[in-house]
Amino acid sequence: MRLHAAAKGAAAGSSVLLDTMTGELQRAFTSLGKPGPNQKDADKQLPPYFLSYSVADATSVTIRAQYGALADSTSNHVRVADVQVRIGDPKLDNTHGNHRASAVNSLQLPLGDDHVALARTLWLATNAGYGTALENYLRVKTEAQVRAKEEDTSPDFSKESPETSVSQPAPAVVVDRTAWEQRVKALSRVFRDYPDVYQNLAMLTVQNETDYYASSEGSRVVDPHRQARVVVFAVTRADDGMDLFRAQTFEAENVDGLPSQAEMEAAVRELGKSLEALRKAPVTEPFDGPAILSGRASAVFFHEVLGHRLEGQRQRGDEEGQTFTKELNKEVLPPFLSVADDPTMTTFGNTWLSGTYTYDDEGEKARRVELIQNGVLKTFLMSRLPIASFAASNGHGRAQTGRMPTGRQGNLIVTSTKTEPEADLRKQLIEEAKKQGKPYGLYFEDISSGFAVTTRSAPQAFQVIPLVVYRVYVDGRPDELVRGVSIVGTPLAAMKRIVATSDKSEVFNGECGAESGTVPVSAVAPAMLVSEIETQRQQQGTQRPPILSIPGAPSTGSTKEAQ
Repeated sequence: MRLHAAAKGAAAGSSVLLDTMTGELQRAFTSLGKPGPNQKDADKQLPPYFLSYSVADATSVTIRAQYGALADSTSNHVRVADVQVRIGDPKLDNTHGNHRASAVNSLQLPLGDDHVALARTLWLATNAGYGTALENYLRVKTEAQVRAKEEDTSPDFSKESPETSVSQPAPAVVVDRTAWEQRVKALSRVFRDYPDVYQNLAMLTVQNETDYYASSEGSRVVDPHRQARVVVFAVTRADDGMDLFRAQTFEAENVDGLPSQAEMEAAVRELGKSLEALRKAPVTEPFDGPAILSGRASAVFFHEVLGHRLEGQRQRGDEEGQTFTKELNKEVLPPFLSVADDPTMTTFGNTWLSGTYTYDDEGEKARRVELIQNGVLKTFLMSRLPIASFAASNGHGRAQTGRMPTGRQGNLIVTSTKTEPEADLRKQLIEEAKKQGKPYGLYFEDISSGFAVTTRSAPQAFQVIPLVVYRVYVDGRPDELVRGVSIVGTPLAAMKRIVATSDKSEVFNGECGAESGTVPVSAVAPAMLVSEIETQRQQQGTQRPPILSIPGAPSTGSTKEAQ
């Protein structure tokens, strides 16, 4: 086995790191804002009312292959500290309004257990963060005097009880690099049998991270977590210039939990077949009618269309559209549907959930939150940024290193009390299409992602990009694969058109980007039948397929790799 030398000491010295964080934090918190012996204009120096240190200590291994050959194979060990400084008081501080991101200052920490080196780095980051916080607090005070009264006058920071949980740090990543390099190359090599797949990438990423958190309120948290992921990505282009892609991911807590090589290669081969079929599929026309979303597609749909709009910070601020702010205790979904977010779940069935965590990035304990019960909206995903009617965190303050935590999804779980076998959903789809005078309904097998507009400056709409779509004809013709469609609409209307769901749920694991950065997420949902869904044409593309034939492609009619 090959292990990067820097990773070997990753788990050592956790007590040195945490003790240094706690000691330097206390020294800074009790000293900042107090005038020194030679200090002038001391009246401009204000003490912080809150100070926290967050350190992400991660070891990782990344192996990438393309076209069946190794592209790179690296190991890494990095420590990054986020220092959060708040000046003023919880009612109004330097994070107010669009200054929220200014509270965090980041700096890379030494990897070893040198107390002085760690302390001096934290000291440097704290001084820089304090200066930025002070400048922004003065701006906030000025803006408060000249701007109109805000609609939501909630404080800028919630009061929470300190948390103490010191677990053993995650071990350094240990991977048989030689064996996994061969496995990743083999996954990428599958595409040599598919000459119309022009680009491909297979990648293994294994990361063991320990998050350390200390605050002036007295919190001390050491929280380890691990993740292993294989991602396979492939691209082709149709004769009319439309670019098409598919992706397949396999995730587990560690490499031992990933599927067998045979299972992954079979899935990649199906992906290659799918792309070649999509190249030949007709481009569908805009559609407004009934559809079924598979469980995986439904999970992505709920994440994008509903989940983001239930994040707490979306409910305050002049720039936010606040789609669901006034819908509290009202029916926003059909009564047979409920939605929760539960980062404490580690698996669903036999599938590992990547949105799992024990403590959020503000040192708050993760907890299950019942967002919608029997169709009725009950609460939002809360960080320590209060909103009207909700003054406390519910353990969903999440952020990428270097960003300010906000309310984010973890494991979004959709459940239904009106379930039917998928075969019955298909019959209902055909009946609904007939009733509406449509020649077909649509079946969305896979959806990649999308975007949700949540600001007031644009219409409150969404768009999600399906990857595999079929027309289901009412006259009994075989289903027809089509391409070039995206789902569009407005969230309140789309959600209330769900008619029924299947009796089997599926998992979507992925990463989600928002203002607090990219975080791992999961969504679990059953397939759903909607009475009406609107689609539009995707951008066509103008570039033609490659003129020069791909080297090493199999001969016409052959399924074997050319020798």
